[in-house]
Amino acid sequence: MGISMKRLPDSEREIMMIIWDAEEPVSRSDIEVHLDKERKLTKTTVLSFLSRLEEKGFVKVERVGRNNYYSPRVRKTEYLKRESQTILSRMYGNSLKNFVTALYDGRKMSQSEIQELKEYLDELEEETL
Repeated sequence: MGISMKRLPDSEREIMMIIWDAEEPVSRSDIEVHLDKERKLTKTTVLSFLSRLEEKGFVKVERVGRNNYYSPRVRKTEYLKRESQTILSRMYGNSLKNFVTALYDGRKMSQSEIQELKEYLDELEEETL
């Protein structure tokens, strides 16, 4: 990958999610259509976030006519994996049990959730054999 991947602030991550979910490069106005309407970000603010994402190496920018189009330079799965590992390490001492316990503390897991988790753990176990 070549870039040092940093954790994104919420606002930049929200914009990145829109870029990741798009099937093709998107313009600022395409991004604004998908932003949370409650936040009411100005055009200048969105451009500032996009500029920061470019500086951090998360997006590449292509100028087409009078518009800039943004596409990801970092894969969504790559970022989410790194982010998950950081959360697991910092907040749960690398303990998956502590993480799952925190997620379900005070809430009963459904039978289908338990089964899904068992199947996933079985797959992991098979991979290590």
